[in-house]
Amino acid sequence: MMTALSRFILKLMGWRFEGELDADKPCIMAVGPHTSNWDFIIGIIGRSALGVRIHFLGKHQLFIPPWGWLFRAMGGSPVDRRKHNNLVDAVAQLYQQHDNYKLALAPEGTRSPVKRWKTGFYHIAVKANIDIVPVGLDFARKTIVLGERFTPTQNIETDMEQLMTFFRQIKGRHPKQIPTFKLED
Repeated sequence: MMTALSRFILKLMGWRFEGELDADKPCIMAVGPHTSNWDFIIGIIGRSALGVRIHFLGKHQLFIPPWGWLFRAMGGSPVDRRKHNNLVDAVAQLYQQHDNYKLALAPEGTRSPVKRWKTGFYHIAVKANIDIVPVGLDFARKTIVLGERFTPTQNIETDMEQLMTFFRQIKGRHPKQIPTFKLED
């Protein structure tokens, strides 16, 4: 019922899907560009319209009362960005513990322009031996673009540049430049 309702809401808002998601395989979904609070809203409605359980991580402030219970019920887990913890290992373990686990992350980590994307999602994919699915929220075309699933080659520079090429074709609600990937010095 929620799937049908969410599809109706997306259609009413003028949004559509392009591409397909293999619901039977685990993956980590890199979602971007992250430019607006609307990204989360469209993402949650889109996730429900797909009828697939997709988890997400969010800043810990979202998970305090009175709304924390709602974000957890929607599949969210808090991340305290002030603390250095081994999030890559913890999330990779979730893939080992749960069949067909899916997690959506925003590689930018913020709505503000950034010079470098975070690579945690990439390291999770490598450690958990799962594919990455790029997902673009294209506000110009009102389209949720489900990109081609790919397996990381462990050549992070090549793989990240491939992802960024995908995202350069996507126009966020507040368009911003997608940086060129380079390893930190």
